[in-house]
Amino acid sequence: MNPARPLPLDTILQGDCIDTMRSLPDKCVDLVFADPPYNLQLGGDLLRPDNSKVDAVDDHWDQFASFAAYDKFTREWLTQARRVLKDDGALWVIGSYHNIFRVGATLQDLGFWILNDVIWRKTNPMPNFKGTRFTNAHETLIWAAKAQGGKSPSGKRYTFNYDAMKVFNDDIQMRSDWTIPLCTGEERVKGADGHKAHPTQKPQALLHRVILSTTNPGDVILDPFFGTGSTGAAAKRLGRHFIGIERETDYVEVAKAHIARVIPTAPQDLEVTGSKRSEPRIPFGQIIEFGLLNPGDVLYRSKGDLSARVRADGSLSVDGHTGSIHKMGAMLEKAPACNGWTYWHFKTDNGLAPIDVLRAKVRAELAA
Repeated sequence: MNPARPLPLDTILQGDCIDTMRSLPDKCVDLVFADPPYNLQLGGDLLRPDNSKVDAVDDHWDQFASFAAYDKFTREWLTQARRVLKDDGALWVIGSYHNIFRVGATLQDLGFWILNDVIWRKTNPMPNFKGTRFTNAHETLIWAAKAQGGKSPSGKRYTFNYDAMKVFNDDIQMRSDWTIPLCTGEERVKGADGHKAHPTQKPQALLHRVILSTTNPGDVILDPFFGTGSTGAAAKRLGRHFIGIERETDYVEVAKAHIARVIPTAPQDLEVTGSKRSEPRIPFGQIIEFGLLNPGDVLYRSKGDLSARVRADGSLSVDGHTGSIHKMGAMLEKAPACNGWTYWHFKTDNGLAPIDVLRAKVRAELAA
């Protein structure tokens, strides 16, 4: 593909995923979400206790001649996925115990940096009808950055909307085990015959969490195993672009109809809670430069029982000891570290306020 040629945004490209990815330019997408064949190696029909057949994954696209054939396929599609990812891009891949460990090893061999393995715990898993194993109640997602250590050559890291996911989770840090039901009911995409169109359609809740946490509005998401278009539907709803690749004609047609029914979220409603880590660094000395505090002013602990004097260079003086706002707070608390911005307070007409308020004022003024 000519690098100057526009990307086929919000389009489903029909064809083999490896060959089609080869037609895309280098470093053109922000995220890859991949739900590859699981290579289940089914040895025959799976029956319920009443002898009825379970609608399992027995399609030809999930069948490989050997582990070696599957490993070769995995290496080839991951190589292309790595090529089309931007330097600060990342990849999610989901699988079961049949394939995810082989995929994970190949990821590392190709230089991806694994950030998390996330367990999707299904609230309504299919029982183990034979009673010969534990009920398989989860799948595993691997989240990996393209760059070693997670940082690109430009110094920019992969996207992670940490604070947004914390708010999403009622102000509790989001964990790596996600409890989400299987795709059922009205969410399940049906074919012309009224039966489910795809055996392994992923729930929108799962895609929503992946996309919300690791992309920004306007980002481009590539799904090389598009199926019935769940990734495209979630991307459209959340104001992201998608490129879908799908080999099977029936799935392409179903996916188009699926995505056409989605109503995008209004742009003003796509904003998420920002992270202070992404804001410009403001040293404490800059608070003095801006005249918000002056040398000789007194700062206090929140209880008002410990104090320190501000010095011209932005250091604090406490009982003959001097150091940064963080160092002096840690010394007084006999702690290995301290966030001086929230530890130290200054007097206002309404009582004590953290000096972090002053840092916010400087940031706002610099951004104006």
